Amino acid sequence: MSNEPQLPRAARVFISFVALLRANSFAVAPEQTTAFLTAIELLGPRDFGDIRQAALATLAPPPERRATFDRLFDLHFRGNDAIERVDDGEDDETVRLQEEGRGDEEPLLSDEANESGLTATRTEALVERRFAQLSTADALRRLAREAPRRLPRRRGHRRMRARRGPFADLRRTLRDSIRSDGEILRLCHLKRRQRPRKFLLLIDVSGSMKSRTEDNMKLAHALVQAAPNVEVFTFGTRLTRVTRALRLNRREQALNAAAHLVGDWDGGTRIGDALQAFLAVPRFGGYARGAAVVVVSDGLERGEVDALRDAVAKLSRRAWRVSWLTPLATSPGFRPQTEALIAIERFVDDIVDGGSSASIVAHVLALGRWRVA
Repeated sequence: MSNEPQLPRAARVFISFVALLRANSFAVAPEQTTAFLTAIELLGPRDFGDIRQAALATLAPPPERRATFDRLFDLHFRGNDAIERVDDGEDDETVRLQEEGRGDEEPLLSDEANESGLTATRTEALVERRFAQLSTADALRRLAREAPRRLPRRRGHRRMRARRGPFADLRRTLRDSIRSDGEILRLCHLKRRQRPRKFLLLIDVSGSMKSRTEDNMKLAHALVQAAPNVEVFTFGTRLTRVTRALRLNRREQALNAAAHLVGDWDGGTRIGDALQAFLAVPRFGGYARGAAVVVVSDGLERGEVDALRDAVAKLSRRAWRVSWLTPLATSPGFRPQTEALIAIERFVDDIVDGGSSASIVAHVLALGRWRVA
């Protein structure tokens, strides 16, 4: 390395990458940073692969956070070219709903589909979305502040000491009796610990929800950051798990990563097929078992209503509680008017307003008032 007191200009991009890792809760010691720069100098890297190998060897990310490390590396060094969106290379986080070879509808071009966002279609239109860098809304700050203590909880299997409880703590009772020559003066109790309940958020990103998509994704990021056991999926003409991207601490980076993962922004609407695909994948369906499920969608289904009704019925049997949040529910006395919402009404616990971040946050936080089971 150079003996000059200041680092060369070319080294700044590597130093800023280390700062990015620390901002996302990676533990990187100063010696590791020095070793990283030394490895870069020794390799004389010819491509990004050499830089990645040097970073892995010297910065040593934990194995369970390797995916996050790779995502940050791509976003920092490769920018918008970080993720190549090739249909043949889709990973197992994305389920395509529209079958190949269907000739009953003409696919819309992505620059012609749902320009106004006022209609719902079942045709797939692949669009890349970019999120504006706006300040955090009051509703999101409230969610981040109150979610850890107000989200639904469940009783776990482990037990803890309690002043009152259904179980007797015989060990502590007998130990205390030693102080009174074996006479039991007070019976100690145990109760089951409370644990955070799984939370599943399903977000409609079709053209009819175009005006709400960005705010809903920001809300999803705030929820993932505020609480454990949160899973987030988007659906339109594809079902995509975006939880991994939203685990990035910085909102702009998380939304940028999600924007590359989801390929059906502002496209068609096939809610029933999306939920059927979700339940058909065992790994995905397991996220709903015993979970608080929140579906943010207007319910303007363009697929088969029977498929939607059957999927919601199965989901309700598997979940702890199912809430459907729609922008159409503009008043407390709202009654479903669309065919899809009428079909699923008896299978969901709530059909409430989902037209603003404040209303969604209020409902999410209110779920914790229900009895712990």
